[in-house]
Amino acid sequence: MRRSAPRGLSLVALACTALLAACATTGQDSPPSADGSSSDEDANVLPTGLDYAANPDPYPSTYRGLPRENFAIVGGTVYDGAGRRFENGVVIVTDGKVASVGDASTAVPAGYRTVNAQGRYVTPGVIDVHSHLGVYPSPGVTGMSDGNEATSPNTAQVWAEHSLWPQDPGFNTARAGGVTTLQILPGSANLFGGRGVTVRNIPSVTMQGMKMPGAPYGLKMACGENPSRVYGGRNQSPATGMGNMAGYRAAFIAARDYKDKWDKWRETGEGTPPTRNLQNETLAGVLDGTILIQNHCYRADEMAMMIDLSKEFGYRITAFHHAIEAYKLAPQLAREGICADMWTGWWGFKMEALDAVEANAALVDAPEGSCAVIHSDDAELTQRLNQEAAAAVAAGRRIGMNISEEHAIRWITLNPARSLGIADQTGSLEAGKRADVVIWSASPFSVYARADQVFIDGGLAFDRMNPAYQPVSDFELGQPGFGLSAANVPQGAR
Repeated sequence: MRRSAPRGLSLVALACTALLAACATTGQDSPPSADGSSSDEDANVLPTGLDYAANPDPYPSTYRGLPRENFAIVGGTVYDGAGRRFENGVVIVTDGKVASVGDASTAVPAGYRTVNAQGRYVTPGVIDVHSHLGVYPSPGVTGMSDGNEATSPNTAQVWAEHSLWPQDPGFNTARAGGVTTLQILPGSANLFGGRGVTVRNIPSVTMQGMKMPGAPYGLKMACGENPSRVYGGRNQSPATGMGNMAGYRAAFIAARDYKDKWDKWRETGEGTPPTRNLQNETLAGVLDGTILIQNHCYRADEMAMMIDLSKEFGYRITAFHHAIEAYKLAPQLAREGICADMWTGWWGFKMEALDAVEANAALVDAPEGSCAVIHSDDAELTQRLNQEAAAAVAAGRRIGMNISEEHAIRWITLNPARSLGIADQTGSLEAGKRADVVIWSASPFSVYARADQVFIDGGLAFDRMNPAYQPVSDFELGQPGFGLSAANVPQGAR
């Protein structure tokens, strides 16, 4: 269909021009304040650490959230993500935060809108800790394959957010699957692939409009076949597992030297500061604890070596990703406080992925202090992480493990938040946390369950029954079959 608008101009932007309220309801960035800060009360509060850069947060979040109101969800079966279950439960949301969660005796404040969830289930928003949406977007064409800086074994200097295309339609389909927060990671071709970014799954014109305020950065590392295959084939190091380990060690030695020079300069103030090195800045952030390690690693023996590596250089591993053999060292992972971010049914696609069991998550979850997580690494699987978790529950029950649904829901909610360092803000329906809530048509562990409504920070981000809350990206609006009509202009803009 021929369109009168110039192709370079966003149709959402045109709608915002005509209907000012649309900008807020589609997640369009509000103008920043005079100092460039966000209006979100937690905006841009980064972990304190070594100031290697004049501006440690040069690409600050401008996240504003969606329009919201105070409301109560009543009558549903509530899994709060922290292990509690409430039949005929009540969730009170005030100013975008969870105010209280309880049973039917919980009083609903006067003036609050009531959402009837009778016969349905209520959970925290789903969190996907391993996504490449926006950096490997759909359409999946070469010109938009932006997730792997496969130019050197160490590309710790690159940041996934600088490749993130916020118009990827995959964000919309993930939201329809209940996903409210994602970690967008670079690929796994490198020993050090670069920084990931945690985003809130709202429509936005810019990356900064999705970027979660205050969420710590994660550094993507990869062990095993990927880096040795990518670089060994080019007749360069690493070509083997021992080459991988040598590469990690050399990089951290350089980063520790860099950190020491900055420490000395700050302590003495003598001379000029060391020359900035983007690669070492990221690795020094790992050493000082402000950047989390997100480590692609399949085999148990290699995970054990990576743990020893972390002790050699004094940093901590936050999570092993894919972790197909995590069940073999579940007690050690629990002792070390390391999350295992896993699939249930993906295995056998390469040698290091052969020794898999479907009960991996259930077995990792068993020791005290464990952190089992179900992730996607896939634009389609992210739409049904609840089903992937359900398969893991079923596999655990088949081998005699008593796993309740109210406990297992944390595999896609609270534990992922822990893996990202944001469990104090989201991942469970507890007072004071962000009101990231999904109302499901049936038990989320049923293959028939669909996300009926999805709230992010208390704002309605998706409603299966209302086309006004089924956002489409600017990219989709520019395609035949989509158009800017009353059906896809949010209600606040009408």
